[in-house]
Amino acid sequence: MDTTKIHCYIVFFILSIAVQIKSQICKKTAQYGECSTNNACGCFHMLGANDGVGICGFLWPTCSRLVPCNSSDNSCLQSNMICVQHPQCDDRPLCYPVTMIKESICPPMINKVDLKWKLDFSIVAGGNGGGNDLNQVTTARGIYIDDDKQTIYITQHNSDRIVGWKFGEESGEIVAGGNGQGNEINQLNNPSDVTVDKKNDLLIICDQGNERVVQWSRQKQIDPKIIIPKIKCNGVTIDNNGDIYVSEGETHSVIRFKQGEAEGTIVAGGNGYGYEPNQLNDPAYIFVDEQYSIYVSDYKYGRVTKWIKNAKEGFIVAKEQIPEHDNFWPFYPSGMAVDHVGNVYVSELLNFRIVRWSEGSKEGYVVMNGGNYEHPPTLFDTPAAISLDREGNLYVVDNLFHRIVKFDVDLN
Repeated sequence: MDTTKIHCYIVFFILSIAVQIKSQICKKTAQYGECSTNNACGCFHMLGANDGVGICGFLWPTCSRLVPCNSSDNSCLQSNMICVQHPQCDDRPLCYPVTMIKESICPPMINKVDLKWKLDFSIVAGGNGGGNDLNQVTTARGIYIDDDKQTIYITQHNSDRIVGWKFGEESGEIVAGGNGQGNEINQLNNPSDVTVDKKNDLLIICDQGNERVVQWSRQKQIDPKIIIPKIKCNGVTIDNNGDIYVSEGETHSVIRFKQGEAEGTIVAGGNGYGYEPNQLNDPAYIFVDEQYSIYVSDYKYGRVTKWIKNAKEGFIVAKEQIPEHDNFWPFYPSGMAVDHVGNVYVSELLNFRIVRWSEGSKEGYVVMNGGNYEHPPTLFDTPAAISLDREGNLYVVDNLFHRIVKFDVDLN
């Protein structure tokens, strides 16, 4: 095997490890070089990799607990170990625990700066007018970016289906619903949000019109299943433990359903409709961070509250922004996304822009103006759901132009 093939194999191996455990690779970085916002993390080079390629991990493991890699193939006997170079401990390659290279311990360097995006966007889904063909996107509500599968899952509200659209493809495919509007187990009725249970390879869907939460296998050989019945859901997400969170419009609350439990627990709101610290106002999108704090967006005007784990009250992160001309409100909610450091991004539908709110800030900062015919260029119009991928790229549902656009993060 020549040197080039060995290098390609090493890089492929590193990437596969990074994907499996949600860690990050470092490129063109010195041994122990900076690779994370956590100063206790550094780059560990991989044997055989060129150009300073390695894995970003915790710098201070106990040397006596690290055993040498297998000398014949630089492998580790235990599946939860990876072979790295660590000359401060030993001149030989050592088996290093993968639990110390997770992004939760070593967050990416991108977190050190406020995100900015290039304005030369790409269309990742739709852009072919309104309609129900699989190359079209109409009335999209919730979206989910799956970095591992390079796919965006789109909740097509009025088409009663979820479409999976691989990046770079000209059309998507139906992955749930698509069998007409109804309440049969193979049907959806105005779905409003979708998330992914990666551990069990399932789509978790808020089937809003049927007042239920359902799961559909991504393998397609398993029948759909109702997992939470009789709930007026608006949004849905899942945390690292596999617990499901549902925003509920009737009680104005967010309810957590732990795995295997039929009864949920109110973890935000539930004290009527309103703007008090213990209230929500028709909650829509939800985000749960690594510390299990819950971010909740109201349906209208973009107010976002944050609820620390086990808190009885939330606090406002993003204030509601009532537009000057509020003669009507589209039937889709303001979008919300949260980055690695807790900055909240809100789509202001009738102001045609995306605004960033940092915790404790009194005013939002406009990170992107969508423009319009009077103020070109037109990037998007009436932005709805938004999302960030692992690298910080921004995705915006542009319902007026029937498309989803992607703005690449600007690292310069």
